[in-house]
Amino acid sequence: MISTELLPVKASFTPEDTVALDVLVPEGTTGTLTVFRLGDPVLRLNDVGPGFRALGSLQPGGYGIEYRADGLTLRTAVEVTADPRGRLRYGFVASYSPDKDVHGVVRRARRLHLNGIQFYDWAYRHADLLGGGEDYSDPLGQPISLATVRSLAKALKAVGADSLGYAAVYASGKEEWPLWHAHALTTATGATHSLGDFLNLLDPAAEPWLSHFAHELARAASEVGFDGFHLDQYGYPKRATTPDGRTVDLAASFVELIERARKELPDSRLVFNNVNDFPTWATASAPQDAVYIEVWPPHTTLGSLAHVINRAKGARRGQPIVLAAYQHVYSSSDDQESADRATALTMATAFSHGATQLLAGEADRILVDPYYVTNHVANTTTERFLARWYDFLVEYDQLLMDPAIVDVTGSYAGGYNDDVDVVYADTPVSEEPAPGAVWRRITQGPSGLVMHLINLKGQEDALWDSPRREPVTPGTATLRYRRTGRGLPRLRVADPDLEPRLTEVPLVVDGDYVTAQLPAPRLWQIVQITED
Repeated sequence: MISTELLPVKASFTPEDTVALDVLVPEGTTGTLTVFRLGDPVLRLNDVGPGFRALGSLQPGGYGIEYRADGLTLRTAVEVTADPRGRLRYGFVASYSPDKDVHGVVRRARRLHLNGIQFYDWAYRHADLLGGGEDYSDPLGQPISLATVRSLAKALKAVGADSLGYAAVYASGKEEWPLWHAHALTTATGATHSLGDFLNLLDPAAEPWLSHFAHELARAASEVGFDGFHLDQYGYPKRATTPDGRTVDLAASFVELIERARKELPDSRLVFNNVNDFPTWATASAPQDAVYIEVWPPHTTLGSLAHVINRAKGARRGQPIVLAAYQHVYSSSDDQESADRATALTMATAFSHGATQLLAGEADRILVDPYYVTNHVANTTTERFLARWYDFLVEYDQLLMDPAIVDVTGSYAGGYNDDVDVVYADTPVSEEPAPGAVWRRITQGPSGLVMHLINLKGQEDALWDSPRREPVTPGTATLRYRRTGRGLPRLRVADPDLEPRLTEVPLVVDGDYVTAQLPAPRLWQIVQITED
């Protein structure tokens, strides 16, 4: 665990909150604490020592916070928002023993700004969520204490993070199956669709099930304290037949179930799992609070992740987009730093396209498997990397996550457009993620143009879940921009690994254009261009 750090007291703040943090530095240390908004200082406090530090109220937005003392520089970020569910930085918890360390889970939610936590496999049974009393074993034998579940939900709520109880939307164990077999989803030969040998699948829109399932969710919200629910499916079947010969279109059934859950739980945060993008086209516009997609082959490349996100953006109502992209690479590679680099490129792809990734959870774990109990313990290097990148995500939220942002690469870059582009002396620039190149994208939003430069030089492929080599520097780049006004534009760069604060880059005027020399990125660099 990192002992010297800045630790926000909440994962997310409202405009009415007093923004505050714990300054965890050695006794006797004093330094300067500065709050930045898009690289510009908005608050500076001197002679700050260890302990709790209130910053007062801040206007909505993302902020970077930097602490400097002799030989010491620490950074964090805070989000201030009037719409806490407008973003989803999703985490998880997957163990609920009576002696659970609740503090460790809450501390990580604060440090990584995780504002939604999925409570994976907390329930007694899939079709009987609360039937086990106060202490029981889940269907796979994991010990559960409802007192621990309640304690976690209460503690997370206090730090601005919603607790979402896991609930499978169409699964029943063998003990409960006699109640539901009439609504079974069956194959062409009459076999019941199942998960392993312990769950059978049924039509999620069958009226008796809808009534039962909605009641179970309402009880769990009331008796456990959940702020919402993670509504899970398994990606199959797409269509099936019930025992009475009725054909079920699962896409339509899932939408009906989401609508029923929303009707019964109008204030709950609902997140439905679109497994391998099925059926995002139908559910993204349903009354839920995020577009969540669990990716599997054939979505194996960084480019395929980008395409999944872009399709979701085209179908959503403005909700946040989350990828469940399990980084199996941590368990398949002995080189954890190469796994960190793979995860960084996954995150760079997601963040630059306006999505987040379900990755971190518990006190120190990373997801490497769809069964969340099988997870990976993050080492100190990984924890520091995650903190840097989640800070970057929060600090530059308005450059990354605003639903109004659009991709304008094809309209601005290239010789025909000639509005803005970059060139490297010895490294190609590509429109798609290509090994050996810098992947260049340009977006436009309320905060100006943002160019994303993702460095794939030195990589042999563009897979997202394979060990990545130490990046080879592409060198400095020359950026050329056609200015539109009489004055000079403002051009600034930031990199989560090298220089996370937006830093001004000198410009050279060349008629209607300006040019600038950009520092080399490590893995991902953003360039913001604004004009008055």
